Amino acid sequence: MEIEKSLTLDAPPQQVWELVLDPQAMCGCVPGMQSVEVISDDEYVAHMQVKISFITARFTLNTRIVEQEAPRYLRAEGTGEDASVASSLTQTSEMFLNEREDGGTDLRIKVKADVFGRLGTFGLAVMKTKADRMWDEFGTNLIARLNGEAPEAAETPRAAATAEPTPTRHPAPSTPANTVAPRAGWLARLLGRAPAQPSAEHIHVEVERGTTRIRIDWPAQQSDACAAWLRELVKA
Repeated sequence: MEIEKSLTLDAPPQQVWELVLDPQAMCGCVPGMQSVEVISDDEYVAHMQVKISFITARFTLNTRIVEQEAPRYLRAEGTGEDASVASSLTQTSEMFLNEREDGGTDLRIKVKADVFGRLGTFGLAVMKTKADRMWDEFGTNLIARLNGEAPEAAETPRAAATAEPTPTRHPAPSTPANTVAPRAGWLARLLGRAPAQPSAEHIHVEVERGTTRIRIDWPAQQSDACAAWLRELVKA
């Protein structure tokens, strides 16, 4: 997965550079980052919690700066793993800072990431949607820091699911007498993007891959995200 994002900042490149190289400042700007350990001037270990669809992953990320030209360019490489959800990732990121005529900075970031294991089954659509939301939150927090304000608190994940959870039981929708519910069911309606039934609170999904089975109760109001994930899963 490759992602390229840009941000316009009303601060000179040197100020932006010093901020993004401050581990503690970045701990407050990057969504989901809970703590960071400084190993050396160019090596860090960060602990992050990221919710992607129905899974909450807690990654330990080892990141090393491999090239830099202050205050214009930086390239870093990193790896991360969360054994609890059987997932790992590798990533390479590049940061470009260009000074504008008004003294501000155009910040551009290119990221190439590969996600393996359970999280890797979600596909590009879900991953890029998550990346877009994280970038928007990061930009808001970075601007707040540059303005001397405290970043906004990250939204607490509302729910998380892991392999083989205990299914949540919900009353089955009633079927009129002398009628038979069609076998196509909610899956056909969902993939066809039909409107969700107002009375349904959750979409129940069971996915089996080899010896691994995942059971999910997906909020009905997120049916579009569920449909996108299922389409990517079928393609995989």
